[in-house]
Amino acid sequence: MSPQDLLSHFQNINTWKSKGTRAPHKPLLILVALGEIQRGNAGFIPYTSIEPKLKDLLIDFGPYRKSYYPNFPFTKLPNDGLWQLNEPDLINTKQDYTSKFLREHNLAGKFPEYIIQQLRQDPKLLISIAEVILEQNFPDTLHQDILDAVGLDITVNRASQIKKPSRKRDPLFRESILKAYEYQCAVCGFSVRLRHQLLALEAAHIMWHQAGGPDVEVNGLALCATHHKLFDMGAFTVTEEMRMLVSDEVNGVGAQEWLKQHHGKSINPPQKKAYYPNPEFTTWHVNEVFKGGYRS
Repeated sequence: MSPQDLLSHFQNINTWKSKGTRAPHKPLLILVALGEIQRGNAGFIPYTSIEPKLKDLLIDFGPYRKSYYPNFPFTKLPNDGLWQLNEPDLINTKQDYTSKFLREHNLAGKFPEYIIQQLRQDPKLLISIAEVILEQNFPDTLHQDILDAVGLDITVNRASQIKKPSRKRDPLFRESILKAYEYQCAVCGFSVRLRHQLLALEAAHIMWHQAGGPDVEVNGLALCATHHKLFDMGAFTVTEEMRMLVSDEVNGVGAQEWLKQHHGKSINPPQKKAYYPNPEFTTWHVNEVFKGGYRS
């Protein structure tokens, strides 16, 4: 299989979809396995070692849920032809199996051997696959955090010539959002320039680009770099009434200054009502990104 074909194979994994609901289980498992290969671990990975790591990744970078299921991608990824189990006869990949079952039967998994050999021989390909998985499923603000969490280094070679297909973005989105919010953070009003250059002010998608969110004013907020990162992590959200809600799981130094003091207050609105966030997108963010309950 050519490097481009293998990259496309990873790009086209079948992830569960329902009205914009996020399901990053398979992408996160793939990133965990890529990290193992990059560190020289090419054998079967026991589910018992993957379970806690994948559960933490789902909690930190997946949508908030009452329960998390690291067992699902472990037995479903074989349907994509990208994963194999050490005891395939024990598993019907069309059925669901509990974590308890996987632990009790000492299940382990890995990429098929031909993929492992190709990735070990071509480190650039491994990096390209990691970049595609990240770009398709997570905003840029979270990429390095995820890479650190799975132990992947994609800085070793940024010169890959492999074409990485992705949904085209509007290059004017940033400027249109910053203009709509009069070049200041919608939360804290941050607006700093060095001579004529605007610093650390960014255009944030409310419904992520990776989830099909469009590059339009009603799906954007002007946020300073810090509030953009906090927004994409789910530390706070914005309601259709333009009120900021802070997660009850937020804590630590700086929490009061950056988040808690803004809880329940209206953000700085855009200069035209036509640019106010669309409730469809704010509802998506509440359901798919915001972490935990509302702070009282």
